[in-house]
Amino acid sequence: MITGHVFIATSLDGFVARKAGELDWLMKQETEGEDHGYDAFMASVDGLVMGRGSFQTVLTFEEWPYEKPVVVMSQTLSQDDVPEAFADRVTLTRLDPAGVMKMLEGQGWSRVYVDGGKVVQSFLREGLIADMALTRIPILIGDGISLFGALDRDVDCEHLDTRTFPSGLVTSRYRIVNEAG
Repeated sequence: MITGHVFIATSLDGFVARKAGELDWLMKQETEGEDHGYDAFMASVDGLVMGRGSFQTVLTFEEWPYEKPVVVMSQTLSQDDVPEAFADRVTLTRLDPAGVMKMLEGQGWSRVYVDGGKVVQSFLREGLIADMALTRIPILIGDGISLFGALDRDVDCEHLDTRTFPSGLVTSRYRIVNEAG
C-alpha cells in the first residue's frame, strides 16, 4: 500500500515559507556538519509530490535539488512551464491527492515524499500521511504560508522522537495514529 511522508522545516511560528514563497530565512541557517536525516529520508522514498508554489520556488535555486522523480500538483501550470532540463524528471498533474496516490501506486511507488504547506494540508485532510518529520528553525518570521491549515477533523499523532542540534534546529517525528471524527 502506498503511503505519504512529510519531511519539512518551519519557522518557530509555524510557517514553511513567506507569503510569496520565499525561503530566505531558511537558507541562511548555519547547519554545517549536522546530519538532519534528509539523505536517509530521501533514500527511503520513491519520489516527491509538491504544489505549484513549491515547484516555482525550487526553480529559483541555483541547482535542481532532487534526483528522484517529482510530481507537481497544479491546476494552472502546463508542460511549457517545466524547463526542458527537467522535463524527464517532472510530471504535472491536475489530480487531487487521492488520485495522485492512486496514479503513483499504479507506477509502483510505495513511499511518497509530500512537500509544501498547502499540499501537506490537502494530503492530511484526505488521511494520506503516515508520518511527519517536522524541523523547527529558530526564527520567527511573523507571517507566511502555514504548515497546518484548517482541518475538518482532529488528526491524532504519536510522538516518536525529538532530536536537537547545535545550530538550534529541533526535529520531532510523529506517526499519524488516526483521524478522530
